[in-house]
Amino acid sequence: MTTTLNPRFTFETFVVGAANRLAVTAGRTVAENPGSAYNPLFIYSGSGLGKTHVLMAVGHAAKAIAAQLNIEYLTLDEYVEAFHAAIAAGQGDAFRRRFQNVDVLLVDDVQFLTNRKEMQAELLRLTEALQQSGHQIVLASDRPPAEIADLDERLISRFSGGLVVDIGIPDYETRVAILRRKAEERGSSFQPGVLETVAKVEYPNVRELMGALNRLIAFQAVNDMPINEEAVRKVLGIPSAAGSPTAASPTAASSPAASADEFSQFLTDVTATVGKAVEAWRARVTEAVMRWEGEGYRTGRLEKLLEQETPAAVDDAIAAYVQDVERLKALEAEVAVLDPQAAGDKVFRDPDHMDQAEAAAAKVRDGAAPPPAPSGAFPFDSFLVGLSNEVALNAARDVIAKPGKKYNPVVIVGRSGLGKTHLLNAIGLELAKKKNAVVACLSTQQFVDELIAAIDGNRVDWWRARYRRATALLLDDIQLLAGKERTQQELFNLFNQLVDADRQLIFTAPAHPNTLEGLEERIVSRLEGGLVAEIADPDKELRRSVLERLLTSQHVSIEPALLDYLADRPIDSVRSLTGIVQRLVEAAAAQDAPVTAGLARDVLEGAPAPRRSTGLRTSGIVVSSAGGVRSREKMVWDWPASGDRVIEDLR
Repeated sequence: MTTTLNPRFTFETFVVGAANRLAVTAGRTVAENPGSAYNPLFIYSGSGLGKTHVLMAVGHAAKAIAAQLNIEYLTLDEYVEAFHAAIAAGQGDAFRRRFQNVDVLLVDDVQFLTNRKEMQAELLRLTEALQQSGHQIVLASDRPPAEIADLDERLISRFSGGLVVDIGIPDYETRVAILRRKAEERGSSFQPGVLETVAKVEYPNVRELMGALNRLIAFQAVNDMPINEEAVRKVLGIPSAAGSPTAASPTAASSPAASADEFSQFLTDVTATVGKAVEAWRARVTEAVMRWEGEGYRTGRLEKLLEQETPAAVDDAIAAYVQDVERLKALEAEVAVLDPQAAGDKVFRDPDHMDQAEAAAAKVRDGAAPPPAPSGAFPFDSFLVGLSNEVALNAARDVIAKPGKKYNPVVIVGRSGLGKTHLLNAIGLELAKKKNAVVACLSTQQFVDELIAAIDGNRVDWWRARYRRATALLLDDIQLLAGKERTQQELFNLFNQLVDADRQLIFTAPAHPNTLEGLEERIVSRLEGGLVAEIADPDKELRRSVLERLLTSQHVSIEPALLDYLADRPIDSVRSLTGIVQRLVEAAAAQDAPVTAGLARDVLEGAPAPRRSTGLRTSGIVVSSAGGVRSREKMVWDWPASGDRVIEDLR
């Protein structure tokens, strides 16, 4: 299983600075001369500094120069997964031949070779085979070869025998250039000095730099006015400081090279050669046979045309064949999302048996259980807005309007009871209304439990397929991933696949991701690379709105004094307002009195509530309206509940 190159990750979209210039230069050189310049090329850097971008850019550039090259990109985890699937199917030799025939192989996250002796041996054999055949291999890792724990010395020697180059943290000038480029791409403009102020902060990686830019864009959108330097410092928590380095102008991006058809040059040569010897129609059929055989499809239908002397409607026959192939590609792509192992079935390579392919796809499709959906108990229009949650709510609206495009991921942070779960499900419900949407919305604990069950039932591939087909993934309480290494690894892979496909990710957490203990750096880095939107303690405006709704739902007549009193009380969460209203309603029912500001003050501040009596009161004596005199000291005013009374047996 390989991952498609992300079209956004090209050299033209990569901002070059002093910290990454050597890696970019080496990557361009490899793309122009695969297998002959630096082989292997090993790129390493911390998380979020662009090594995956450069890796994919090599593939794009090599393809633009020589369209016929066979280029494959995959992570080490995907390589391991494909290897295990091949071994289980008894196709280990076919697996090895497949990768040995790749012209440019791009392998990401090589650091996960640790403690995988079998895969280290496989990768060593593959690297040697590719070098001997003049094919290029480019690898990326978060550390140099010698620092990968428990790595075979032969692999370290092999990797170091090419070129090992690192990508460092971007300097000030590069950070300014990145911010200007990304702001322009987002269609956002800022006052002079704003982006330069952000660039002064030495963020450890580009993802966090993008997270800061996202917060500025969101803040400016909420306030509907240009943000200034002072506001930047407040939003990002930057201390005021005198003096600033001079910003460099962003590097001008050149126009991306036009993408050529993978077989265009090859087919041109075939047509020229065959066309000289046979009739034109035979040349066209032969061209089609060689093309589709090269892509692994059976061509028996086309070959039968060559057995005829002068077949009618050759072009129509070829067009019908191509239409069937395109349908097979669509079916295989759909099945690959639901069940990666089933996607390799040969039935998806035979256009002469389309009915079998359709049936196989339907079988997989029907067996794929949809992921958990958002709860209908949290509609979007029931989420009340105030100053304390305005940024988060505006980010939610942007995500609903353009899922996967503007802020991805979004992390909603705040203390318990502030409405994070409500907003998460509300966004999910809106996203689910879109055409062909598959929205996965669940608690992180449920996500973990599902993976454990899949491991126990040997259904991990099916579990992965269940979430890979999602158009949006929403996880509540992401902090519950702490210490769960396997789940974090699975989420890391899923995260990359969904983001590359512009599918929306949203998470909730009690605090900023970089303060959560037990989360791996690669997870934290990706969470910070989107928009971290905080929901603060409810402001007075929000408290009034919530109280009005709660009191109305309890059929309480709302008096201004009551609303003012309750809204002025300090409250740490929306949930606690529900508890307060419930206490007041119960107290009023017990006293057969209306809910008023006075009652609320007595209940919440501890003053004794007045007792209702129909008698006239004198000092210590109650005169009943029914006649007779009763002493208050000899009356039981608080009678125990019937279940708590002790009934003695008569003797």
